[in-house]
Amino acid sequence: MSQEKIAILGGGVSAMTAAVYLTEQPDWQQKYDITVYQLGWRLGGKGASGRNCDLGERIEEHGLHVWFGAYVNSFRAIENVYNKLNRPSDMPMSTWQDAFKPHSFVVLQEYIDNEWETWPIDFPVINGNPAQGTLDLHFWQFIELAVAWLRKFIGTLESEISKHHKQTKLQTKKRRDRSLLQHLASQVSHAFDDIEEDVHDFFQSAHDELREIWSTPGLLSQQLLRLVTLRASDKDLSNSKDRLVVWYVVRKLKRWLNSEALELLDENPNIRRAYVCADLGIAVVIGLLKDRVFENGFGSINDIDFKAWLAKNGANEQYTVESAPIRGFYDLVFGYVDGDFSKGDVEAGVATLAMLRLMLCYHGGVMWKMQAGMGDVIFAPIYELLKSRGVKFEFFNEVSALRPGLDEHGKDVVEQIHITEQVTLVDQSYQPFVFVKGLPCWPSKPLLDQVVPEQAQLIRDHDINLESYWSDWPSVYQQEFGQPLPTKTLQRGVDFDKVIFGISVAALEHLCPELLQLDDKLKEQATKVKTVATQAFQLWLNKTDEQLGFNYAPPSEERPILSAFSQPFDTWAAMSNLLRVEDWSGDGPDNIAYFCSAFTCSDYPPRSEHNFVHEQSAKVKANAIEKLHSEMQPLWPNAYNHNNQFDWSVLYAPAGELNTARFNYQYWRVNVDPSERYVLSVTGSSRYRLPTDGSIFENLYLTGDWIKTGVNAGCVEAAVMAGMQTSRAICGLPNEISGENGFEPDGA
Repeated sequence: MSQEKIAILGGGVSAMTAAVYLTEQPDWQQKYDITVYQLGWRLGGKGASGRNCDLGERIEEHGLHVWFGAYVNSFRAIENVYNKLNRPSDMPMSTWQDAFKPHSFVVLQEYIDNEWETWPIDFPVINGNPAQGTLDLHFWQFIELAVAWLRKFIGTLESEISKHHKQTKLQTKKRRDRSLLQHLASQVSHAFDDIEEDVHDFFQSAHDELREIWSTPGLLSQQLLRLVTLRASDKDLSNSKDRLVVWYVVRKLKRWLNSEALELLDENPNIRRAYVCADLGIAVVIGLLKDRVFENGFGSINDIDFKAWLAKNGANEQYTVESAPIRGFYDLVFGYVDGDFSKGDVEAGVATLAMLRLMLCYHGGVMWKMQAGMGDVIFAPIYELLKSRGVKFEFFNEVSALRPGLDEHGKDVVEQIHITEQVTLVDQSYQPFVFVKGLPCWPSKPLLDQVVPEQAQLIRDHDINLESYWSDWPSVYQQEFGQPLPTKTLQRGVDFDKVIFGISVAALEHLCPELLQLDDKLKEQATKVKTVATQAFQLWLNKTDEQLGFNYAPPSEERPILSAFSQPFDTWAAMSNLLRVEDWSGDGPDNIAYFCSAFTCSDYPPRSEHNFVHEQSAKVKANAIEKLHSEMQPLWPNAYNHNNQFDWSVLYAPAGELNTARFNYQYWRVNVDPSERYVLSVTGSSRYRLPTDGSIFENLYLTGDWIKTGVNAGCVEAAVMAGMQTSRAICGLPNEISGENGFEPDGA
């Protein structure tokens, strides 16, 4: 049997995941011949990172990358890579447990009375391996977990409110409500033997028509949890009274919150924060019931923005809809159209499902921090494994166009792939790694000693960026050598049989215009699934977080990951854990800080505008300097002098550099390239996402966090799921993709 030739275009998470699973079977080389065509000198896509050999082999990222403990498929994939790679035990990052560490300390910022207040949250550690979790939760399981969290916050509120001599006794008067409590009582009584005396009395009063029914918020939430735990166990959706009981109890708790807690919110942060969390949980539960998500699926509420959906379902617009947790979620997914922070837009179904999974399905820490750059931790081991298996890599191969055609049966196919060869290598293959303290890493710039000298020198002289869509390298090359960069055409049936398109959605209009003309659905996907530019900067510092004045630390002494702060750069992560894997000579820095956010940009010029990226990068630098100059004092008060001016000496830089000149030795970047922009989930866009084999082209497989998965949002988990879906469509592996049907209904 002849091999099928598979061309993988792009080296991001999805494309590499597909390659890993395609090569899982020992005899895969008898079936497939796989070649990866990659722009520039490294894999990674939006997750690429590099080591700067001129500055302590420091890690330079596209932005902040953190995995969540609910990333079931991602952990399964990367654990498999490390296990199969089987690095020597004395090598750095020899296991996935070395590469990832659980993280529980998350910080949000509240803006109260024109001042920033810090809300530290130390999430509980949930025992277990994230790869052994599941995203396949039934409707009642989501409700159970949501009510469990709700009960926790109701308990806090009841305790705090009682200190202010507020009412914590609840009365039920309506006959219909009594019948619902009777249903609750009968279901719980029959299932549980250990009913407390006060609960037994409450149940008796519900059945005794002559007695008044009195309860407390804590008692109601406890018994509601028992009921939904039963339904989560049997997954029975047939009795509408179960749902009516949930509806009744959470609405009763909502009325109690509004009557007894509202006037205390501004003065008491403990009450305010518990109120926000309880009110958010109540609105979500009400919305899931009212919109019959069990019957219609989470996808049925994607026609409305998440904040609008919360408000529609009763969430307090002042305190909850615009709360730090919700703003932090929008920051997390860069959910701002064109980077306009006044235009937050995230599909309600996508956001609700994501938040429930992130909070309710995690194992270990709620987050997991990579212990080196994402390129070092993720893409270096993947590359090593795939190379050892026989996958071929063609670096410096820029895809310029896909051309359609018809096969021998008259069906639409990708007929040609046009590629620009960016450089001429000295040897036939490129060796991409540098080694930092024994760890294979991607450099921040190409290893030009492997490029023919005359081209290498030209790249140095003109500071060419070989990863940029707006690069002037083609014109510089043409002017120097009197001819254009060499190109090649891959022909179907000769160079490839199947194509995996792993380049991001924003590139479709540039690389596939002829395909879009033939495929209306693919064109709609390219148009309706939006992307946003992002910005990031990294600081190396002479002071620790505590010396800067940030004195919130949990018992574990974990460093903060903070969001919902002022914009831009609403997200900050303290990353001092990475100092040990960098390689500074002498007295190196004492701390590292990462910042990121969406970037405001709505107009992307033709690629002939070579200065575009430089201009946008200058804006990021100005934004970063302004952030430090005027906005970090609430978090780093000790970084400001008695005149409230930022002390630039806290930045690690050569001794002779003063004031803002010290910022020049930090790192900042703008991600405006089509393949680097972050994929959004704007209202109503999920319906336009295609599955991996959803185009009209028989041999084309789309992959990326922009196709139809069980997540439909820009993130590693969606990208991994897409890559798994692509591999399965071609070879049948993997058998299971956890959570892939998350938007589908459960029944009833």
